[in-house]
Amino acid sequence: MSYGKMNSFIDIISTEPVKDPEGFVTKGDHIIASVRAYKESLNTSAKWERIIGSAAFSRATMLFRFRKILGVDVTASHFITDGEGRYNIINAEDVRGRGMYVEVLAEKVEGSVK
Repeated sequence: MSYGKMNSFIDIISTEPVKDPEGFVTKGDHIIASVRAYKESLNTSAKWERIIGSAAFSRATMLFRFRKILGVDVTASHFITDGEGRYNIINAEDVRGRGMYVEVLAEKVEGSVK
């Protein structure tokens, strides 16, 4: 993955309670990392046909690929945000097991209207 293809800026967010330096527990969104990423939406390529064929990932609508961040394990309990919205992480895995890139399958979080 060339650096030039990583043209989306994303934030990886945790919603877990975090203890601040003074010992108080705060809830809400906490940015774990801000990185550049490759972003691809759902389309009809062979890669997406393989992904959609798996029942576990059938609700995935977006793929993100970015360089592995030292000391950060991206999991399904995290979220990704960018200029277009917020995405719930369905799956995150190491690309080809080399420890260089992380590939994330995500679905867009749609707000409810009352």
